[in-house]
Amino acid sequence: MTGEPQGPGGRAGVTGHTQDTADEVTAAVMAAARLLVGLSARALAEVGSALTLPQLRTLVVLDSSGPVKLAALAATLGVNASTAMRMVDRLEAGGLVNRKVNPQNRREVVLRTTDEGAGLVATVLEHRHREIAALVDRLPVDVRSGLVVGLRALTEAADGPDAPAAAVRDVLMDGTGL
Repeated sequence: MTGEPQGPGGRAGVTGHTQDTADEVTAAVMAAARLLVGLSARALAEVGSALTLPQLRTLVVLDSSGPVKLAALAATLGVNASTAMRMVDRLEAGGLVNRKVNPQNRREVVLRTTDEGAGLVATVLEHRHREIAALVDRLPVDVRSGLVVGLRALTEAADGPDAPAAAVRDVLMDGTGL
């Protein structure tokens, strides 16, 4: 024992003040996540899409990963295969996704976005990008640079030893934020 104050869980070096700061950061990150989800929902609404956020997330994953098998899609989304299949069924019915037989293994089916699906993803992401850019433009320059450092550190922490499951980490790191 080094004589350092014991924090929650008996961790040395975690003082009440440090824990308060961690709680404040957690609350701020959660508020920012809500903001980004809200921007995604607004972007969907403003482009006239009836997609849900989970459907958009599925489309974004398919669009960014190229042709993918259902099991890989389900793992990336963190859902079971039947849930992913229902999502794909809805997206296919809307003309946003198609299924093709895998030429390397005719028993497998691969999924990909259609041109319409890829276009919708691009439009929604561009809309969201513009809204985020407008928010960032309102920030003082010193706050922006601090935000960049903090957000990069947060995404790098997703690769650390206590990181979330690989599928969740991959989605976090794909640049979409969904």
